[in-house]
Amino acid sequence: MADTVSQSEVEIRNANGLHMRPAMQFVDTASRFTSEIKVSNGKTEVNGKSIMHMAMLAAAAGTKLTITAKGPDSQQAIEALKDLVEVRLFDEVAWQPKEKAAE
Repeated sequence: MADTVSQSEVEIRNANGLHMRPAMQFVDTASRFTSEIKVSNGKTEVNGKSIMHMAMLAAAAGTKLTITAKGPDSQQAIEALKDLVEVRLFDEVAWQPKEKAAE
């Protein structure tokens, strides 16, 4: 059976971006799945199961990342990672764009 590939674009919405603690949460979540997880910021693609690689993305608040999972549980991996990034916000405070923060 061929590996399934799933992909999703997410936006970093927590105020402090993808610093070490959220990067570790991402790696911990990605590592629960057997699928290969790749993350790209449009310039660099890294292994989503490596804390050093995720730190290389330097993803500030507002950065859009593309997550690609390849494997038997790829859809579940994408759903869990998207929830972590965009719904739970790495359990941090939400980022407010400057035009909204001024209101």
